[in-house]
Amino acid sequence: MPVNALQATLGEDGIRRPSEPVMDKNQAATFRPALVALRESLLAQLAEQRGGTIGRAEAAANHFGQPEDPRAQLATARELEFAIDEHETTHLAAVEAALERIAAGAYGECTDCGADIPMARLRATPEAARCVPCQEKAELRQPPGG
Repeated sequence: MPVNALQATLGEDGIRRPSEPVMDKNQAATFRPALVALRESLLAQLAEQRGGTIGRAEAAANHFGQPEDPRAQLATARELEFAIDEHETTHLAAVEAALERIAAGAYGECTDCGADIPMARLRATPEAARCVPCQEKAELRQPPGG
């Protein structure tokens, strides 16, 4: 009998077999409402930051175009707003990808190694695409500040 559930889903060579389900559709479906709500929240935040229908550069120019503000302060504030916008856009893409994995029947499977992502991690971060060890490796590969 296997020591844990992860071993039961992997072959002896450590590779997941395609016929072995990651998570049944009912389990995966329980995460969908939270992901949809998160997507809607991120879309609303992005729309608010961008000033509705205008682009982010135009919104930043309108927001930071006060003549009495020092140039360095404007540049720093603009860079911060762009970084926040980029972070939220990346987060939105992760949420969309998680919804696609639910639809494809692959939700809960690490996109790097194929291992099951623990339910506790998915409850805390439903858009997680990687198990903790693979996420740590991915973060180490990222350049500083990126």
